Amino acid sequence: MNLILSQRSAHYTTSPIRELLKLTEQPGMISLAGGLPAADSFPVDALRTACAEVLTTQAHGALQYGPSEGIAPLRDWVAAHLRAQGMQATADEVLITSGSQQGLDLVGRVLIDPGSTVLVERPTYLGALQAFTPYGPRFADLGQDAEGPLPALESPARMAYLQPNFRNPTGQTMSAARRAQWAQALRASNTALVEDNPYGELWFDGPPPAPLAAQLPGQSILLGTFSKVLSPGLRLGYVHGPQQVIAKMTLARQAADLQTSSLTQRLVLKVLEDGLLDAQLPRIRSLYRAQRDVMLAALSRHMPDSVHWDVPQGGMFLWLRLPEGADATALLPLALQRNVAYVPGTAFYAAGPAPRNTLRLTYATATPEQIDTAIAHLGAVFATTTPLAIPRHDAPVLET
Repeated sequence: MNLILSQRSAHYTTSPIRELLKLTEQPGMISLAGGLPAADSFPVDALRTACAEVLTTQAHGALQYGPSEGIAPLRDWVAAHLRAQGMQATADEVLITSGSQQGLDLVGRVLIDPGSTVLVERPTYLGALQAFTPYGPRFADLGQDAEGPLPALESPARMAYLQPNFRNPTGQTMSAARRAQWAQALRASNTALVEDNPYGELWFDGPPPAPLAAQLPGQSILLGTFSKVLSPGLRLGYVHGPQQVIAKMTLARQAADLQTSSLTQRLVLKVLEDGLLDAQLPRIRSLYRAQRDVMLAALSRHMPDSVHWDVPQGGMFLWLRLPEGADATALLPLALQRNVAYVPGTAFYAAGPAPRNTLRLTYATATPEQIDTAIAHLGAVFATTTPLAIPRHDAPVLET
């Protein structure tokens, strides 16, 4: 018997990144593909201690159902954290989610109607496209320059989905001046801002500008997560927005999972109140900056002159541009034969023809030795295909 599926189910498609992650389990494979945090960064001891204390002193609450909005003390902490970044935020405007990916799905549920225009960066986060697509939007790509996406708003547009800080997949950060231009343009429209900020705390030389959402109180939704600063296995994120929007999101999530784990919420709250982030964040920033520098040096040594990249100032990703005519998807099997995985850039484009000569690398998870080996293998793959040039040997000044 063939069961009849909903029309919406046709929009749930395979993620090329999740499929690549299966390949990384093969012995000897070096993955520069998945956006996984470094396992060495997980605060295992602190979480173990906090879990024991929570189960000793708060077992009944930690193992019981809780409010769909999230426990009040954690929502208070998130609101205070956002106020410290310049935002107007109260606990009533915060919803605790099972990871920020759930937050993206809830955005789609309550903001998008079939045919709604959703403005997105070019390229943009694949997970957001997967979350929004089942609700039937019309994606419209934004132009961009070195300062970030251009605030050329289509009218009417339901929302603009932006990642101002260390964007996935390019690593680009929107300048303060461009944020001001976006705020002005959005204030003059009925378009909602959806700001996704999973990487904002992972800066290297200095913090990024204040959230764009801080300039748009009442017109913005901000998504955050503890996955990149504590552990993705905790599955804990949050959404901040106008109270009426948070109320609708709360009702929508009740149909899916009722609430985020009470145990996880209390565990995370415990380590936050104990000040774990004060020690954790400098350690992660130092680790990722060192990993980035290793990758940049390896790229300078091993890549053909015709391959270009930008230098990310934070986050976990680096964007490679092969010469025109090269196809990163077609080259991926050759890289996999050398036990190296990356993500072709075509996966990150929502509308219009996707350039085939781009790819995303992550420097977060591999060791320095693995990064150098992997980049050497990729340089060899890219150098053997026309119209690529011969590999470098003189480690020139990095492109910016």
